[in-house]
Amino acid sequence: MAESKPVLRKPVFTKVEQLRPGTSGHTLTVKVVSTKMVLQKGRPNGPQVRQMRIAECLVGDETGMIVFTARNDQGTLFALC
Repeated sequence: MAESKPVLRKPVFTKVEQLRPGTSGHTLTVKVVSTKMVLQKGRPNGPQVRQMRIAECLVGDETGMIVFTARNDQGTLFALC
């Protein structure tokens, strides 16, 4: 029997002013205003050293601004903007 692909939901975009503390899973379209690396260190993970990076990114839209905490590769993406 062939496996069926999971059905993807259409994204529902949210504005910054609609965000509330303690919620997650939002889809936003924002502009990156600034980024700052707050933690970058290596940690042992078996025979390899795994890097851990945390950046704080100030992002916003026409309704407000928030600080987004980016982890590892997310911070790299924000730094390119």
